[in-house]
Amino acid sequence: MRDFRQYEVWKKSVDFTTDVYKLTELFPPSERFGLIDQLNRASVSIASNIAEGSARNSEKDFVHFLEISLGSSFEVETQLLISKNLKYISEDEYLKIMKELDTLQKQLNQFISKIRKSL
Repeated sequence: MRDFRQYEVWKKSVDFTTDVYKLTELFPPSERFGLIDQLNRASVSIASNIAEGSARNSEKDFVHFLEISLGSSFEVETQLLISKNLKYISEDEYLKIMKELDTLQKQLNQFISKIRKSL
């Protein structure tokens, strides 16, 4: 079994989720069960799937969960764009969090590629 806590991409995804939660605290209360809930859940899913996948027996299964994690990151990206368009977050806030998300997506892609090469 792998120790997910050792993976830099997992650590970054936890930090990213914390930032998303802080950001959504500023959203209007009317979004409590809309974008706030969706953004928070999707961001949590990034780190959670890395952790869950690390407990799988095969590298193939691990990659599958990493791909789900990557998919969740693109879900978050879409929701952040919608949030910016609705002016729930400023252009500066959007650019800052998107830079963080872009780095995370690249790390996930590199990690997936690295594991695939070992298959």
